[in-house]
Amino acid sequence: MFGFGSRLQESDYVSDAGLANLRLYKYGCVDKSPVTKYILSHYWNWAVTLFPMWMAPNLITLIGFGFVVSNMLLVIYYIPDLYTPGPTWVYFSCSIGLWLYSTFDNVDGKQARRTGSSSPLGELFDHGCDALNCCIGAVNQAACMSMGHSWYAAFLLLLTTLPFFLSTWEEYHTGVLYLGYVNGPTEGLIIACVGMLISGIQGPLFWRSQVVDVFGTNFGVIPNDWILLDLMVAAMTLLLVVGHIPPCLMAVYKSCKEQNKSVVAAYCELLPISLFLVCAYAWLSSPYSFIFSDEHFILFAVTVGIVFGRMATKIILAHVTKMPYPYFTVQLIPLILGAFITNAPVVFGWDPIFTADTEYYFLWGYFIFVAVAYAQWALFVIDRFCTYLGIKCLSIPRPKAQQSEEEEGLIAEAARNYQD
Repeated sequence: MFGFGSRLQESDYVSDAGLANLRLYKYGCVDKSPVTKYILSHYWNWAVTLFPMWMAPNLITLIGFGFVVSNMLLVIYYIPDLYTPGPTWVYFSCSIGLWLYSTFDNVDGKQARRTGSSSPLGELFDHGCDALNCCIGAVNQAACMSMGHSWYAAFLLLLTTLPFFLSTWEEYHTGVLYLGYVNGPTEGLIIACVGMLISGIQGPLFWRSQVVDVFGTNFGVIPNDWILLDLMVAAMTLLLVVGHIPPCLMAVYKSCKEQNKSVVAAYCELLPISLFLVCAYAWLSSPYSFIFSDEHFILFAVTVGIVFGRMATKIILAHVTKMPYPYFTVQLIPLILGAFITNAPVVFGWDPIFTADTEYYFLWGYFIFVAVAYAQWALFVIDRFCTYLGIKCLSIPRPKAQQSEEEEGLIAEAARNYQD
């Protein structure tokens, strides 16, 4: 597809054996959310009819992803400190952009079935964009809620990456993407969109109001000095600890028992995300780090977000190709190094290694490294898939699209005749 697939007969990224396993691929998803079943599913069924039959599902995914990326660029320009109120329209744009991203993300699969262009690449491309959106969405929401370059924004980032990783890990073992009765992609996203709308109406500093002032009570359990941001972080943590982690662990446990696999080995696969979270926390919490004080958190979030995207998407790749679980990515090494450098003065009593400038330059170098490495990896993987499956990533062959469009027209005509 990109002209260099022929140079790799046996890619380090996708082996020939992995490509051969694509014939075994079968997508499975269970969404228990009543909101999805009774409301959003009908909305998505209508929305997909707005897209032309020649439009490839992956192109829909990419355009949807472009909405949140565009809003992040607006945030970087208008609200670089993630705190000071920006133009009102930016908050509305973030809300609408996130909603459109969700719509396009849920319509792409319907478009694939509608045009007969479903493929394993679709799941990989879709979930790969979702993984990258964990950091982008966190940055946008942090700005819309005046979190600033602070632990509020950091916890929001970390609390979005962990559940996504766990769900991806669960899908690798069970073969099914399970979304509970209350889940992030549905209710969580709706709450985020509404929160951004409130920021556009009330102003983003509303989220720094005291809980007691807003509700008139602390409900007998909330500390009197808590602001709405404290309540949000606590609620997200509670839902994660109680409603998400246990079901994922139990599902993988049952799957391993049914398949006669080692449960301990499966749980050890959580070491990469544990290392990712511990190193990110250690770096940010070090008194010798300047990420918060010098307002470099956006750069940090986007950088580690790409690393997370690589980690999560490699699991999806292993899932669709039936290949061994990917334990490590080289992109974690600079994160480990950054955590070590900033904490060495604390642990070993060394003189500080990073200055504000050198840490900033290190972050930029890290960002460039992971961005280039991720782009190269993504292009190679897509090329390998497209070459093997005989498809194109962002387009549908004209004869096939025309046939699907004619079939759609016949179905619509038949429906009209039936009504008459």
